Amino acid sequence: MKKYLKILLAFALVIGLTACGNSNNATTEEKTEAPATENVEEATTNEETEAVAEVTFEEPILLTSVGQSADVEMVKSIVDRVGLDYTANNLATSADLGEAKTLILAIGGSSKGLGAAGIDADGELKRVQELIDAAKANDVKVLALHIGGEARRGELSDKFIKPSFEAADYAIVVKGGDTDEFMKGLAADNGIGLEYIESITDTTTAIENAFAK
Repeated sequence: MKKYLKILLAFALVIGLTACGNSNNATTEEKTEAPATENVEEATTNEETEAVAEVTFEEPILLTSVGQSADVEMVKSIVDRVGLDYTANNLATSADLGEAKTLILAIGGSSKGLGAAGIDADGELKRVQELIDAAKANDVKVLALHIGGEARRGELSDKFIKPSFEAADYAIVVKGGDTDEFMKGLAADNGIGLEYIESITDTTTAIENAFAK
């Protein structure tokens, strides 16, 4: 009887060790698979970054406001700092394109600015659309900038954001102004690169990179 008991105990021990071995193997496989998923996500992000980096803009530039906010003055200051060849005209039309190879749209609606310019929102939209159409017809690239953050959002500004993004080849946006991902969605719908920056001061580097030779 003792002999049989020893055999049974040995058999139980073998079964137990086999089960533990299988459990350890399953755990090892799970740990091995997890990094593979992370690598796929990282590769996707890198591919998207590379696709965005392919967009390059050229001088000379025509810079205009879209919505007549004071943001255009900040963009002028930044473009000056970068040292690009540009002409600024807040009420530019197709007649002002000249030899421009890039059209920069400084987007942000201001009822006060529109009033000072003697134009209403509908008139501004019509002007901008005419300018954009001419730029597209002449192979002029369009760079959309929204750097006013959350303060430059709302019904008025959003009217100007949509047509600008629909025409843009690339967009630079202060991230705090797109918490609802409105601009991110427009960029995705229109197949354009969108670069988020943390603050207005980061616009300088973003523009430098956009015009890098």
